[in-house]
Amino acid sequence: MAESITITDNRTGESLEIPLENGGVAASQWTKLLPGIWFDDPGFVSTAACESAITYLDGDAGILRYRGYPIEQLAEQSTYLEVAYLLLNGELPTPAAYEAWEREITLHTFIHENVRKRFLEGFHYDAHPMGMLVSAVAALSTFYLDAKDIFDIESRKKQIIRLIAKMPTLAAAAHRFSMGMPFVYPDNSLKFAPNFLSMMWKVAEPRFEADPVLARALDTLFILHADHEQNCSTTAMRVVGSSHADPYSATAAATAALYGPRHGGANEAVIRMLTEIGSLDNVEPFIASVKEGSGGRLQGFGHRVYKSYDPRAKIIKRTADEVFAVTGKNPLLDIALKLEEIALSDDYFVSRKLYPNVDFYSGLIYQAMGFPLEMFPVLFAIPRTAGWLAHWQEMLDQDSKIARPRQLYIGAGSRDYVPLGGR
Repeated sequence: MAESITITDNRTGESLEIPLENGGVAASQWTKLLPGIWFDDPGFVSTAACESAITYLDGDAGILRYRGYPIEQLAEQSTYLEVAYLLLNGELPTPAAYEAWEREITLHTFIHENVRKRFLEGFHYDAHPMGMLVSAVAALSTFYLDAKDIFDIESRKKQIIRLIAKMPTLAAAAHRFSMGMPFVYPDNSLKFAPNFLSMMWKVAEPRFEADPVLARALDTLFILHADHEQNCSTTAMRVVGSSHADPYSATAAATAALYGPRHGGANEAVIRMLTEIGSLDNVEPFIASVKEGSGGRLQGFGHRVYKSYDPRAKIIKRTADEVFAVTGKNPLLDIALKLEEIALSDDYFVSRKLYPNVDFYSGLIYQAMGFPLEMFPVLFAIPRTAGWLAHWQEMLDQDSKIARPRQLYIGAGSRDYVPLGGR
């Protein structure tokens, strides 16, 4: 027997049985009984805005799967480009398909010279790399006019490849500009992560050779950040995409959402917190101040969705050990480890289900690899582009309605206009 719920309108006594499907109920069914009555759900805490087959997330059990594949298996055995293919196509690629996919991405890493010379170099010398990235991604729509043909499947595929391929190039260019360093062209002989590291760090050497451990660590972080269900930036991608805007404009909107410190800046906040704590001796007083409400916030703990240990955090913790073996231990690591040890044994945090999330260790890794704090949200945007585009493509295939939520009006009632002289 199918599961269902019954709602009753106490004003009229009328009742309606509504089936439970995929863990939810259709709002259209509620309106049959309650026309003109809207759900008051700020932040969409209890509202599903879409159906999606891309990412499965069980926050209570700490489960994350891309297209059914556990994140643990993908992080250990796969590559970012393979995961990007999986998110976009629903299946892992065959060897031939992966070779073709990787080749197409590699051949589209270059950006138009005018994007670099006339656009990126036109920013103020101290422009934030993320602000530059948001603007540059939006500007790409003016270079690829065929991007507006969003229902032309071949054109759509071309834009997806361009965006995934060019994001690392734009990101590295933004960093180099902010540091007063010359632009480095992509090297088509390098894989995805090593190519990005080359564009970031190459100085005068004929060919930049990234440390394979660091390149693999970056690729792993890219896998972990590739998608995460209906977060703020993915929702922005779907909302803007629902107006049938081109994918560059929609991706720029998603990148702008990621720019906010409550989303893409979370790992930066962790580094600032650890820096402010300063030493192991200050960890316990800091914990006490958090519990008393007199100090700062415990950054990198807790999650809007996860109510247990973030599965990505466990993977990142192992990755951190591998990175520090190459770079040397980040001096903030001991503070982070003690903070985690105390918090996980303190009922105050455990009872509130405040466990380490993906941001707690990712910033330490990025900092150890030499990335400045302002690049942290940029490093988030590069891999998340694949997830955004997977949702954008899915939304179009579903022929989704344009996003248009309702509101509960709380303003003034009807009022008559008073001319300026009579006020």
